[in-house]
Amino acid sequence: MASTHVTEQILQGQSNIKDWQEELYKDFHAHPELGFHEERTSAVVAEKLNEFGFEVHDKVGPTGVVGVLRNGDGPVVLMRADMDALPVKEATGLDYASSETFTDDTGSTTPVMHACGHDVHVSSLLGAARLMAESKDAWQGTFIALFQPAEELGTGAQSMVDGGLADVIPQPTVALGQHVMAQPAGTISTHEGPFLSMAASIRVTLFGRGSHGSMPHLSIDPVVLASMVVVRLQTVVAREVEPGEFAVLTVGKITAGTKSNIIDDHAVLELNIRAYDPAVKDQLVEAIKRISLAESQASGSAKEPEIEMINSYPLTDNQAETTAMVAEAFKGHFPAEAIARYGRQTASEDFSDIPNALGVPYTYWAVGGADPDVYARAKANGTVTQDIPGNHSPMFAPVIQPTLTNATAAIVVAASAWLGK
Repeated sequence: MASTHVTEQILQGQSNIKDWQEELYKDFHAHPELGFHEERTSAVVAEKLNEFGFEVHDKVGPTGVVGVLRNGDGPVVLMRADMDALPVKEATGLDYASSETFTDDTGSTTPVMHACGHDVHVSSLLGAARLMAESKDAWQGTFIALFQPAEELGTGAQSMVDGGLADVIPQPTVALGQHVMAQPAGTISTHEGPFLSMAASIRVTLFGRGSHGSMPHLSIDPVVLASMVVVRLQTVVAREVEPGEFAVLTVGKITAGTKSNIIDDHAVLELNIRAYDPAVKDQLVEAIKRISLAESQASGSAKEPEIEMINSYPLTDNQAETTAMVAEAFKGHFPAEAIARYGRQTASEDFSDIPNALGVPYTYWAVGGADPDVYARAKANGTVTQDIPGNHSPMFAPVIQPTLTNATAAIVVAASAWLGK
């Protein structure tokens, strides 16, 4: 493990990049881009990595960028940051707030915002990349800075794997990742084992028979059918999943009909499921199929339901030894009050698709981004959920400092656990 002295050697230039990094962050925040459309972001990333002396590979996947910094023999550490934003209208009122919009192929326009902190991730990794490049006498091995598209779509990591990632980088010894969360800025949280849940979104199309609203006896009403499916699905977690096992089954969207006096011929449900155990995930999927079919048959539907998997996220399962190494390195650098245990989170990520495909151990940690004073007052008042905007909120805006400084330091500290001389 790297000594604290080695880490401090690498981080001694951090004060010199503070202004540069903050301006970079504001620029990314003001110019968010949706998944697989991160053209501007990836161009800036590639330009900076070239400036730092990295071997740069762009278009690894549609918009992924990878920088490789070789510094003699030794371990190979891969650090990942995601780049994409969300279709959210920003409401922070910041002077660097986003006013960007995106128009899709259908002509529909949506506002775009960095509502999940990926701008922090990119800025932090670029800052760490610069520090690593400027202090090569302090470490040995290879540092890989990987900038991933489309995490919010759940397919960005796999797109880089499919785009030939393994062909452009040396085989990593370890893969690392981090995420800014609605915790006090300056805190660092690790967790061994399952950390982020696996997830899937599922579309269920139910078929009825259309009719005039005044003649319901001639119909098979898909709205009633969909309602019965929704009610029955509520029993799956409560009555089918073993108590003590974690599971979520949410019906997030129902679409049916066009007018009050028309009974349509179909209804569409969109569901989201979460679990930490693959067997529980499979159980949820099978229950959705069983209930959708059974209720369709009970309603007299002439056609079986169509069930489509929209997207899927893997389990983020932090390898114990790797996580312990990173946690120990954090303890050697950050003050004791900054170290926290975050516990399992029900959110999901596709980061682990990369180390899983490469066959390497990994760990993924959380960094705080909320104003520490505001968070402390909210906690004292019992109003954290009301006063501290969470990820994906239009009000989500990590305080720039100490968020950037600590997130950048966390990357250097973790990487140095393998790369320190």
